[in-house]
Amino acid sequence: MNDVDIIKEAVKLVQDGVSVTFPVKGRSMIPFIIGGKESVILQQAGPLKPGIVALAEIAPEHYVLHRIIKIDRQKGIVTLMGDGNVRGVERCAPASILARATHVVGSDGRTRPLETRGQRFKARIWRLLLPLRRYLLAALRIIYKKYRYEN
Repeated sequence: MNDVDIIKEAVKLVQDGVSVTFPVKGRSMIPFIIGGKESVILQQAGPLKPGIVALAEIAPEHYVLHRIIKIDRQKGIVTLMGDGNVRGVERCAPASILARATHVVGSDGRTRPLETRGQRFKARIWRLLLPLRRYLLAALRIIYKKYRYEN
């Protein structure tokens, strides 16, 4: 199975009410989710609101796991952006939000929630730091790279 088929199967399970633990690739959600080291628990999307981490199909068979930053209900557009991105957003229809990530599973098997008051606060602060994010992410990537080589 290729990645697209795996995502489609995971989405089917989520739509049937099953929570799915899904590995994350890439660096677009650093510092909240570290691709290649952590997984997320996906559940049904439920009511959409800014701040949730969502699995979205932004183009046919092109999926992202990014944070919802804006919902324009009049135009029917959801805007997403990866926490590890310094620019660029994705847009899709609300129906293209296929699941929400509720927890992160670390490489040690520990689970931490993404939707607590504290996590939402951290995400809001991180969003406000967007003008400085390039420098903060560069430092974090150096730290993560060093950590990865030592372990």
